[in-house]
Amino acid sequence: MFSYRHAFHAGNHADVLKHTVLIAILQHLTLKETALMAFDTHAGAGLYRLDGDYAQTSAEAAEGIGKLQDLKAPVPEALQAYLDVIDSFNTQKPWKVYPGSPFIIQKFLRERDKLKAYEIHPTDAKTLAANIAQLEAGRQVAVLREDGFDGVRKLLPPPSRRGLLLCDPSYEMKNDYARIPAMVGDALQRFATGTYAVWYPIIPRPEAHDLPKRLKTLAQRADRPWLHATLTVKSSKIHQDENGQDIRPGLPASGMFVINPPHTLKDALKDTLPYLVKALGQDSNAAHTLESGS
Repeated sequence: MFSYRHAFHAGNHADVLKHTVLIAILQHLTLKETALMAFDTHAGAGLYRLDGDYAQTSAEAAEGIGKLQDLKAPVPEALQAYLDVIDSFNTQKPWKVYPGSPFIIQKFLRERDKLKAYEIHPTDAKTLAANIAQLEAGRQVAVLREDGFDGVRKLLPPPSRRGLLLCDPSYEMKNDYARIPAMVGDALQRFATGTYAVWYPIIPRPEAHDLPKRLKTLAQRADRPWLHATLTVKSSKIHQDENGQDIRPGLPASGMFVINPPHTLKDALKDTLPYLVKALGQDSNAAHTLESGS
């Protein structure tokens, strides 16, 4: 249950997609004066060293954020906003620190806003609490060592009736694919106007294929708008090296499904996703999709 560590994957192409979308959402939601409550159901450790043993072992950041550090202008606005946030956590290039979603969210919070960060992994929860303590954010950020799927139910709807929920579990537990629609369905009943952002891996298994369909059905039944964005960087097929050994491709693609997205989000991603295909694509299978409904 506790084998997954996001430190191996920090800054990869999936993080680029997830956090670019997250920042675009936050930029819009924090324009209104009313207080915002943010929920991060699987917060991880919060900060990651790109030059650390975990990141160096997988080298995934090199094919993600590593390819984006010295882009020539013009860069799409949404992507530039993402790069500016990553840059703000570093003093020089190449970047050595990658902020996870709780730190990205906190960066956009105003004094009246709050963040509930859930993490059940014992080591990551301890590290997250220590990292958050350095922010001296007081009561603005609460680190909760409990199951985020269940924890958020106790706090919906938030007092201000304005909220953002980010859900990006490891999916190492097969039932994560079923727990997400259950959580989102319950949340929509409690708090129909909240913004719900779900990241998921696009891999050759039926549960991953069905998840966005189930989320779309939930949005349509609740009569809420939705947006679905995907980024593919390479083929998902196993191939052989020169010695005839099977080479597994690793994660080839991922998606973000957002219920009640800001009306500005689709336009923000129209230029950004094709740009990321060119910047991060590893073979001819690189592609993107962007669809929405209401």
